[in-house]
Amino acid sequence: MHPNCVIAALANSPAQPWPFPHWQLHDVLPAPVASALVTWMPDSQFIGGNSGGQRAGRNGQRLFITPARRAASPALDHLARLFDDPHTRATFTTQCNARIEDAALRLELCLDADGFWLEPHTDIGAKRLTLLVSLSMGADAHDWGTDIMTAEGMPVARASGAFNSGLLFIPSDHSWHGFVPRALSGVRRTLIVNYVGPEWQAMNELARPPRVT
Repeated sequence: MHPNCVIAALANSPAQPWPFPHWQLHDVLPAPVASALVTWMPDSQFIGGNSGGQRAGRNGQRLFITPARRAASPALDHLARLFDDPHTRATFTTQCNARIEDAALRLELCLDADGFWLEPHTDIGAKRLTLLVSLSMGADAHDWGTDIMTAEGMPVARASGAFNSGLLFIPSDHSWHGFVPRALSGVRRTLIVNYVGPEWQAMNELARPPRVT
């Protein structure tokens, strides 16, 4: 398999250095995979508004692409194989200086409703790389991208919310981001791609069992 879409998206996206290094990608996912993520309509309990500014506020009502879900959906399996492919990992390593050689893949589909917001945070810790792929539909979805912030929590830029665009960064103590409260006229749909280090505890959230070293 040749995951050219992810590699090409990154190749066409020069790094933005301020306020922390990040990349704004376009056409991130293959069309069949993006379509499958859009048509995936889980129970309404997985669609949430105000969760106190943290995704952890909805623990137990979150959608992870697990081995069981991969087995039931060729498109979700394709998605996981796309990001677990050695060529994809090597590209993230060489172009983004990501330390993911011993990292496991974590994929989450987030469905946010009106009232949703995220407080400023950095994703530091076990997360070695974060990629947020926008999959929202509708006239206002272009404005539903993640807010890029300073260390003081001041929003200074907003990632595109255009369909199949993505915001990529390497978590650090400078990678402040969040979601400033604003009206959502529909469901804000986002795929979160993380590579997490061996210290990650929630094995049930991983797209495949961690590698044994």
